[in-house]
Amino acid sequence: MELTDLKIFLAVAEEGSVSAAARKLDYVQSNVTTRLRKLESELGVPLFHRHPKGVVLSARGALFREYARKILQLAEDAAKAVRETEEPGGTLAIGVVETVASAGLLHVLSDFQTRYPHVSLSLVTGTSPDLCAKVLNYELDGAFVTGEIGSSLLVSDYEIRDVVGLVTRSGGEEPDLSRATWVVFPQGCPFRAVTEAWLESEGLRPAQVIETATLETMLGCVRSGLGATLLPVSALPEGDGTLRVVPVPEAYRHMTTRLIRRRDRFVSKAFTAFVERLRAHGFGGQRAFVDAPPDARYDKEKSSV
Repeated sequence: MELTDLKIFLAVAEEGSVSAAARKLDYVQSNVTTRLRKLESELGVPLFHRHPKGVVLSARGALFREYARKILQLAEDAAKAVRETEEPGGTLAIGVVETVASAGLLHVLSDFQTRYPHVSLSLVTGTSPDLCAKVLNYELDGAFVTGEIGSSLLVSDYEIRDVVGLVTRSGGEEPDLSRATWVVFPQGCPFRAVTEAWLESEGLRPAQVIETATLETMLGCVRSGLGATLLPVSALPEGDGTLRVVPVPEAYRHMTTRLIRRRDRFVSKAFTAFVERLRAHGFGGQRAFVDAPPDARYDKEKSSV
């Protein structure tokens, strides 16, 4: 069994087709078919079920895929470990939820790139569940995700404790929870889940929902008066007089965002340096509520922040 065989197997599994995998790998299709049959012969089990439109993984194939990913990643990590120089370099892929992709993070990234110009940095945005999956599948070196990690294979290297508030248009009336329109991220977003949990605790359901994938669009909807949303205060532009933030009940007022990585994956000097820059900048500190009246009617506990 060779590493090339594993790469071919994974390509076929991802593409669902031998011909598509051949195009992706720039191989002759007959070569892909031959290597795949050789691998199945060595293992003594069929890895795919064939059908007229392509292939799908068998139960044994799905199990083998997890090991193939680990083997290829270990080989890559081994090469990185012996090639690493004293100065951080190579590639660094970091996932980011929309609420973290703020001016503060851009400042940290700018400092990081200035200090370590030999690191090729890439950012990938997505929901917390999607980013967790990409880290688990070795597609990202690490990712900022919000809420509980939910896997023993993941470990946190940096935490941000966020204050969550109800964000509305400045100067407008506080929305009636029973009739409000809510601007939310796609399903899987912890802040959407918190919104739904809060309303459920009040015996309510969202009257109307506007779904958006970006923070910029979400804030634009709020500024225009289309709806309200729940967000961490740290995600809002500082000094933005167009937005008002009102405290929510204590049970829904705090959320933790973590920089996660696979526990069993090689930690490069680039990743370690990135975490050090986050700590040096104190990235993600809490900010106080903006324009929040002391008797806000959503703040049932009247707790100070």
